[in-house]
Amino acid sequence: MRRWVKALLWIGVGIVLGFPLFSMTYYTMVRTSTPQFCASCHEIRFAYNTWKTSTHTNNAQGFVADCMDCHLPAPHDTVEFFYAKTIHGIKDIFVHFTEGPDAYDHAKARETAYASFKNAQCQKCHRNILYMPEKRGAMLAHRSVLYPRPGYEKRCVDCHRNLVHVARDHFAYKQLEGNYRGLGL
Repeated sequence: MRRWVKALLWIGVGIVLGFPLFSMTYYTMVRTSTPQFCASCHEIRFAYNTWKTSTHTNNAQGFVADCMDCHLPAPHDTVEFFYAKTIHGIKDIFVHFTEGPDAYDHAKARETAYASFKNAQCQKCHRNILYMPEKRGAMLAHRSVLYPRPGYEKRCVDCHRNLVHVARDHFAYKQLEGNYRGLGL
């Protein structure tokens, strides 16, 4: 058999086996990144319930930011998404089975998550934060975050840390709440 025919045969076998395997893996990764899947774990139930009452779920725009929107890279960054999702999943399973579901500390987990957040994660959804003509103070505050002077760098969560995963006795609808005042102001 000619060398190029053999090579084409192996390429064909690779595509026939590789494409379905990759597709099933990707589908599984995306499906296991839904808020409902996250809520199936006892440790994450508190985070799920506090997310449901936040403005990341209840807002006039009708947009819902899911768990993976904040806690994982965008799915189109395939390698980073797979890596981060795998690491988070392995860590959660390991903690569940070694420390038990009741050992989960929500306050500590929240601080760890906030410490790892980068502005780019918030800016995946909040892209037009420099144009808010009716909120000049917010516009100027965001400008200082996006274009900081050396030594004055800030992260989005420095000011906006109490928007999500805070126990509330009511649903926080953005349009019904008073004007938001960031913690850093």
